[in-house]
Amino acid sequence: MSLKVRMFDIFKHLETDEDIQGFLQEVVSTGDTSDFIHALNIAAKAKGMSEVVRRAGVTRATLYNSLSEDGNPRFETISKIVNALGCKLAVI
Repeated sequence: MSLKVRMFDIFKHLETDEDIQGFLQEVVSTGDTSDFIHALNIAAKAKGMSEVVRRAGVTRATLYNSLSEDGNPRFETISKIVNALGCKLAVI
C-alpha cells in the first residue's frame, strides 16, 4: 500500500483578512526577519498578488523581488505590503 503525500500550501487556507492577520502575528512572535518576509509572500499569494500590487501601489516586479528568497525589501515596501494585506505594523 503506497501513501500519497501532498505539499501543504498554507496560502490556500488563508481565506480572510483575520486569517492573514493571525498567520502574520504568529510568524512575528515565533520567527525571524526572513520568516516574516516569507510569510508576507504567502499572505500576498492568499490575498492575490494583483490585489496586493494595486493596494500597495507598487509594481508587480517590486512585489516579487521584495518577497523573493533573496529579497531585501525596504521598510517602506514592507509597510505598504502589510497595509495592503489589511494589517498594521505595531510596536507593543
